[in-house]
Amino acid sequence: MNLKKRLAVKKLHKILPILASLETYTSATFKADIIAGITVGVILIPQGMAYALLMGVPSIYGLYACLIPLLLYAVFGTSRQLSIGPVAVTAILVNSGVSSIATPFTEEYIQLVVFCGLLIGIFQLLLSALRMGFLVNLISQPVIAGFISAAAIIIIISQFEEALGLAIPSFEYPHDKIWYILTHISDINGITFLMCIFSIVAILLLKKWKRSFPGALFVMVITTLCTYFFDLRTHGISVIADVPSGLPSMIVPPMSFTSLEALFPSVLTISFIGYVGSIGIAKSLEMKNRDHVVRPNQELFALGIGKIIGAFFQAVPSSGSYSRSAINDEAGGKTTISSLISVVMIVCSLLFLTSLFYYIPKAVLAAIILVSVLGLIDFKEAKYLMAVRRRDFIVMLITFFSTLIVGVEKGIFIGVVLSFIFLQYYSSRPHVAELVRIPDTVYYRNINRFPNAVRSEDYLIIRFDDQLYFGNAGYFKDEILGYLNKRTVMPKFLILDTTNMHDIDSTGIHVLEDIHLYLEELRIQLLISGTIGPVRDFLQRSHFMDKMGKEHYFMSITDAVTYAEKGTNHKHLHTAAIQYNTRRSFLD
Repeated sequence: MNLKKRLAVKKLHKILPILASLETYTSATFKADIIAGITVGVILIPQGMAYALLMGVPSIYGLYACLIPLLLYAVFGTSRQLSIGPVAVTAILVNSGVSSIATPFTEEYIQLVVFCGLLIGIFQLLLSALRMGFLVNLISQPVIAGFISAAAIIIIISQFEEALGLAIPSFEYPHDKIWYILTHISDINGITFLMCIFSIVAILLLKKWKRSFPGALFVMVITTLCTYFFDLRTHGISVIADVPSGLPSMIVPPMSFTSLEALFPSVLTISFIGYVGSIGIAKSLEMKNRDHVVRPNQELFALGIGKIIGAFFQAVPSSGSYSRSAINDEAGGKTTISSLISVVMIVCSLLFLTSLFYYIPKAVLAAIILVSVLGLIDFKEAKYLMAVRRRDFIVMLITFFSTLIVGVEKGIFIGVVLSFIFLQYYSSRPHVAELVRIPDTVYYRNINRFPNAVRSEDYLIIRFDDQLYFGNAGYFKDEILGYLNKRTVMPKFLILDTTNMHDIDSTGIHVLEDIHLYLEELRIQLLISGTIGPVRDFLQRSHFMDKMGKEHYFMSITDAVTYAEKGTNHKHLHTAAIQYNTRRSFLD
């Protein structure tokens, strides 16, 4: 194959990652994918139906969401084990956003949910086209952990109606619903409650016995048979009832600017949270298997295109599922062909099995959701953050309670804003240290950690551990002056170690100029050591390098100290210390 053809094939594989998998596909791989696909499929059916009800739409829409999005992800996605479909967090986010403008389970509500999925897909596709996958980094791990833990509790509370067989009015806040339940305990349907408890215990035991065993499906079949043969509907057991058969027909989701405006906050939230979850799962599986490379922007494209095309086939919003992806991996899934096998199973269910769904108790679907979300309450992460970084723990805690008290979207917003406040605060007050020489070595370290180290009266060594920009330039200047004022005898040299200064802006340059002029008035020479290339380039373009004198730049602290003590400089090392590049990026 010539070079031109190889490049064309490589480009095609980049657009359609499934082709790269098929290039080395074998019968053994196909066998593994079939087993994994069937295993995930039998778990996906009950979960999809359960999460649809959580979203506020009929259960059949959960199966519709397992068709086009999963099919297109298998073609365009770069993770070989990621399983796409309805998930609990996305479901509760959709419910929270859409239920504020329409009543769940109504035709208007269903149309808005499908339209919401279309908008999410368009937004994710736009992010992919602009190569802006990095934007998800704006949501920190403590915010995600706090939000998901709170969302899990909200989901658990939302399932009490079906789990208890109790008609609960619609409340804005979870605590109102809990209070209503506590004051109406006598109205709980005992058989419904017992069925839910039995289902939870059975699913947990089966999962403990063998994780890949379709415990949810097994329990759903058993309880459905019991409901049918013992006519439990007459005892208050609520069932799914009629489920339309056949594949979803193609529709054009009703669109309006009013709906777009109302859904926009939810669309932004779900787009980011859904992608963060999906890419996190994909990356963890990539690290575990090391047989493929996950490309974030391609993942955005695959998730987005699946939602866009899926919306025209009545698919509600979907995301990557951790539990199903883990089971897909454990069951031996090697490529995205396993997802195609799962799609085939969903198609067969829609064509031939929907009549059997009539007697599925809603209590068992509530049990499936409850089992799925229990693991989302992250006590381990909270304990870890408390031990290693308390400010992150505070962010997680405030996000958690904000989500519970004011709602999922506002809770995330509060968490993100708080993260940025902490980030800006600590970025504006970075670590600054006076360095001293460790005895009998050429190493210089923080005087606070090595109080017995050698300190010279002739020079003061300061290390600044951050970029120097408008947000911390004033603090940097104050710290330098503060260290000088602590000296009873003024040093002859101030050595600024910039090894950890990875960037500098125009405000930073002006502050350096001010410090240089101030030191000149005190007859103190400013020496700069360890400056990295991009910072040197900026110092040269700003002419600060010439103003200060190029003989005052050094490769290391040791070189600067040698100059301060002996007035000598190694020519070649000095040349390297002032090397700069004239090339620059558009924004530099």
